[in-house]
Amino acid sequence: MKRISPLTLAALAPLSWGTSYLVLGQLHPLGPVTVATLRALLAGVLLLAVVRQLPRGAWWWKSALLGGLNFGLFFAMLFVSASRLSGGVAATLGAVGPLLIIAFNLLALHRRPSRHTLGAALLGLAGVALLVLGPAARLDTWGVVAGLVSVVAASGGYLLSSAYGTPPGTSMLAVTAWQLTWGGMMLVPVALLAEGVPALPAGFQWPLLAYMVVITTALAYALWFRGIQHSSPVQVSLLTRLSPATAIVIDLLLGHTLSAVQWSGLALIALSFLPERPTRPTGVAVS
Repeated sequence: MKRISPLTLAALAPLSWGTSYLVLGQLHPLGPVTVATLRALLAGVLLLAVVRQLPRGAWWWKSALLGGLNFGLFFAMLFVSASRLSGGVAATLGAVGPLLIIAFNLLALHRRPSRHTLGAALLGLAGVALLVLGPAARLDTWGVVAGLVSVVAASGGYLLSSAYGTPPGTSMLAVTAWQLTWGGMMLVPVALLAEGVPALPAGFQWPLLAYMVVITTALAYALWFRGIQHSSPVQVSLLTRLSPATAIVIDLLLGHTLSAVQWSGLALIALSFLPERPTRPTGVAVS
């Protein structure tokens, strides 16, 4: 049986994140930063209990740096942005991520993207914008700044994750556990200052919170970073456009309708996933 590629498995992460919008709405009165803190910290502790391995040597500061970028700074700025912008603007800012990673690769590593990769990133950005932006979209300077900081933090974290890899004798699951735990601990004071001591979730909210922690965080990010390790940050980041598309599909299943512009956005996102055509060898055949 043919093994499923790490890149294909990584696509499950943004698919699960697309369901988070629906779940998050059912966790009131827990604040969004509190939910983000619980997601990261509980998922990190859960994975630590599975791997039973702590960082060694330089990986103490490396995992702290990665956790701060991928979860601490990213989550904090993401929710600041979401609180000041409409969901459509925030999602569109997130779709800038692949272009930032392409720019980082070009400037720092002098790796030029293929036309197909650049085209897929631009199509994905346009598709997300058409899908989620609308007449009610509002711009707020600090909200836009926070959103861009969150995208820069995550993009930088993905590149560093690819560059650092994993220490000898350590699985990617362990590195993910360290990052989640660090990021969750960094978010604890932010959540307490922003939203105070949270109330205990209601009975029906515990399974939803468990889903957020286990599926959309622990499992999703383990697959996500494994994809980055075995392919490239650019290829994996292009999958992020699946998240808003999943949220829209859920809306459709719940009976909502889409406008012609939104259908166009879905079509562009679908086009951005078309595989690159193999290049034909040039030359003259000799008989």
